[in-house]
Amino acid sequence: MRGLLAGVFVFFACAAPAWAGGPFMMVGAAEDLAKTPDYDFAKTSMDEAKLAGLDTIRITQTWTRGQTKLGPQEQIVLGNAVSAAQFTGIRVVLSLYPFGSSVTPLTDQSRADFAAFVTDVAKRYPLVHDFIIGNEPNLNRFWLPQFNADGSDAAAPAYEQLLAQAYDALKLVRPHSTVYGGALAPRGVDKPNTGRDTHSPTAFIADLGAAYRASGRLVPIMDAFALHPYPETSSTGPAFAHPLGTAIGLADYNKLVGLLGTAFDGTAQRGSKLSILYDEFGIETQLPQSKAPLYVGKEPATTKPVDEPTQALMYAQAMQMTFCQPNVLGLLLFHVQDEPDLSTWQSGLYYVDGTAKTSLPAVKAAVAAVHRGIAASCPGLQLTPKLVLSVGKRDKKGVQVKLTCSLDCTYTVTLDRRSLRGTATGRAPKALLFKGRLAAGTHRVQALALAVANTGPAGTASRSFRSR
Repeated sequence: MRGLLAGVFVFFACAAPAWAGGPFMMVGAAEDLAKTPDYDFAKTSMDEAKLAGLDTIRITQTWTRGQTKLGPQEQIVLGNAVSAAQFTGIRVVLSLYPFGSSVTPLTDQSRADFAAFVTDVAKRYPLVHDFIIGNEPNLNRFWLPQFNADGSDAAAPAYEQLLAQAYDALKLVRPHSTVYGGALAPRGVDKPNTGRDTHSPTAFIADLGAAYRASGRLVPIMDAFALHPYPETSSTGPAFAHPLGTAIGLADYNKLVGLLGTAFDGTAQRGSKLSILYDEFGIETQLPQSKAPLYVGKEPATTKPVDEPTQALMYAQAMQMTFCQPNVLGLLLFHVQDEPDLSTWQSGLYYVDGTAKTSLPAVKAAVAAVHRGIAASCPGLQLTPKLVLSVGKRDKKGVQVKLTCSLDCTYTVTLDRRSLRGTATGRAPKALLFKGRLAAGTHRVQALALAVANTGPAGTASRSFRSR
């Protein structure tokens, strides 16, 4: 098994992109609303995400003690969500974790059962390639014990064992899948016996690395690292950094990369070059009076929700920040649609009744700017647009040519010795017309384009055709 997994590790080491972020990053949401026995409702939920411009949905599935496969009802509701997403053209990330700290898998049997469970899920959904193992194991809500009797970290070493076993099991049945570790909460106390024992992500990463080194393992335990970089309150926003503290937010990218490097560099597990997914980030909004009757409960005083234009601004700012972070694979908002209980999350782009918030158009535009390569100007990022070139109708008016740039671009398209120049919006076909009749024979159309922002080498394409 170790020999096989070592080969898998070599594949991923060679396949890692130099810049995971930029226009290649996932921009989606963490949303379970589509987990329902009603497929039509699941599809409607995914349509909402698509209409908001989102391209990825993270769906959760919990495990309980003794479980080795999905139950019949779980197969239906999870299957509906996955199918609806894939039919809508949305990438699925599955988050698989124990249901609360009461069922923390601490024994060999429990870990084996959990590994069998994640393998069963992977086999059922062959078009899903992204699997997060665990959810906030640095919090006592999801993992106990957090500390040993002597005050040392109990959670990180135990989670390392579970992650390693799940990784091995997944790679045997789905060698090209991406396995994410961590999924850490952004803050923690790092003190035992407080009544709410938790670890900061700073301490947990260090202890996870120490446990991995002590294990003597010769293959990785993860292909990427997941983090939930929520700000302290919704009004704090994504730009607040913690250079001297133990919390980690979106503005602490260099700190996070440094921690991963210290924990894992020099081992078989990537550290400072490990890909990162921010799989939960939410900004809650205030409710207009017209929508208030749709919700129940009371908003906690610590939430400090913002108005909808501010939510849109903060979500756009988060995308701009992560766009420029080279190791980042994606940013997932929490949620697509509000939760109805005010004690939970009203951070969606839609109200609980499915109507859009005023923040939605601006967020959709920010997502589009990411994929068009113009979200931000990033030091060191050099983009080359991919070009699709086609030749259309040829008549007495001239020759119709269609150019599509993957990114916003400036282009030069040449037919024989004539050239047309201009700009094109990323992913939007640009129709060009070379006027006049062509002489009979073979002709060649060539295109050269440069990215408008973060300009790198030119992209090129060419097509030959015959004219009678």
